[in-house]
Amino acid sequence: MPSIRRPALAAAALTAALALTATACGPSDDKASGSDKPSASAAQTGDDGIQLPKNLPSSLKDLDKWKNGAWKNWDKDQWLREARDFINPIIKGHWKPDTMKDARSSDKTLSSKGAPGAAPGASGDQGVTDPEPKAVTAKSVDLPYHNNAAPVGKVFFDSPEGHMVCSATVVKDPAHPGKSNMVWTAGHCVHSGKSGGWYRNIAFVPSYNDKGLPGSQVNTAPVQDVAPYGVWWADWAQTSSQWITQGAETGGAGAPYDFSVLHVKPETASGKSLEETVGNALTVDFDAPQVKSIQSMGAWGYPAAPPFDGQKMYDCVDKPGRLTIDPSQPTMYRIGCTMTGGSSGGGWFAQRDGKVVLVSNTSIGPANSTWLAGPHLGPEAKGVYDGISRKFANQ
Repeated sequence: MPSIRRPALAAAALTAALALTATACGPSDDKASGSDKPSASAAQTGDDGIQLPKNLPSSLKDLDKWKNGAWKNWDKDQWLREARDFINPIIKGHWKPDTMKDARSSDKTLSSKGAPGAAPGASGDQGVTDPEPKAVTAKSVDLPYHNNAAPVGKVFFDSPEGHMVCSATVVKDPAHPGKSNMVWTAGHCVHSGKSGGWYRNIAFVPSYNDKGLPGSQVNTAPVQDVAPYGVWWADWAQTSSQWITQGAETGGAGAPYDFSVLHVKPETASGKSLEETVGNALTVDFDAPQVKSIQSMGAWGYPAAPPFDGQKMYDCVDKPGRLTIDPSQPTMYRIGCTMTGGSSGGGWFAQRDGKVVLVSNTSIGPANSTWLAGPHLGPEAKGVYDGISRKFANQ
C-alpha cells in the first residue's frame, strides 16, 4: 500500500489510473463559512502564561479550577457552544499513554443509514446517490508511521462520555509556508453539533503509536513511542456554522459540512512548527473535480470501534461514488471501507497534477461498517481554513 513519506513524498501504485503518495476568510469567505469571525480584542493571560479570550465565562477565569477538574462540568451553562466561545487551555500531562490508549471512538457520529438522494445518472454530482459500494477491507499502514504516514495522527478530546478519539492530518498554512501549525479533522471531533458545544482538552498526536505496539504494551511504552512528535494542543478550532446548528449524532444531519481546522501548539515548546517537526503537510484541494473524473481516493485513520482497538493506523483505497444526504446541500464522496469509529476526521487523499492533496475527511458510515462518506470541500470549508490561517498570520 502507499504511504506518506517523510520528508519527501514517494508514490506507490494503487491502481493503473492513479497513485497516491506515501505519507477528522476574506469578507466573502467569512460569509461562506458561516462561522463567527474570531475576535481580535485584547486577551487575558492565565497564571501559566496561556492567552485566554477577553470575555471568559466566569467559570473559566480561575484557570487552576479548570485544570483541576472543573472542565468536567458539562451542564448547559458550562458547555460553550458558539464559534467565538472556543477555549482549550493546555493541561500538561493530561494526555499520557494510558489515557490515550483508553480513549474511546466517537462512533455515535460515525453512523448513518444513508439517504436515497436523487436517482443515479444525473449529469453532475449535486443531488446524486450512486449504488452502495462494495466493502473494501482496511489495510494496516506500514511501520514506522513517521516514515510512512507522518502527517496523519489522532485527535484526543474530552466529552461528557469521557476521553474520546478521532483521526486528523497536518495540512499546509498559506500564511506560513513550510511552517504550518494547522490540522484538518471532522467537525464532530471538536463540536457536538446541534445538541451541545465545544469539546474540551483537544490535542493532536501525529504518528500516534509510531511502532504499532499492541494495546497491552502502550500503557507502559516510552512516551516517544506513543507520541514521537509530542502532544500538540489546539489553541483555536473552527468548524462550519452548518455543523454547529445542524450536526447530529446519527442520521447524517450536518454531515455535508462536517469538517474542522485546528491551530495547534506543542505541549512542550520546541521552537519548531508542527510541519517542521513531522517533516510534511498536505495541500487542501477546495476545487476537486466531479466524481466521475476521480479514479481513486484513499482514507487514512485510526479505527477504534470493534474489531479495531484504535492503536494502529489503517487505510482504504477505492474509486469514489456519490451520496446525497439532503438534495439542497453538497453531495458527499463515498468509498467502500471497513474502518469503524475513531477513523472519523481522518484525511481522504487523491492525486491532482502529480501531487497528493487532501480532498475530504471521514464523516459518516453505516452501522455495519462497509463504507465511509466524507464532505466535498467547497467555499464553506475554504472559509474555515482561510479564517484560521489569517487569525494566526502574524504570530
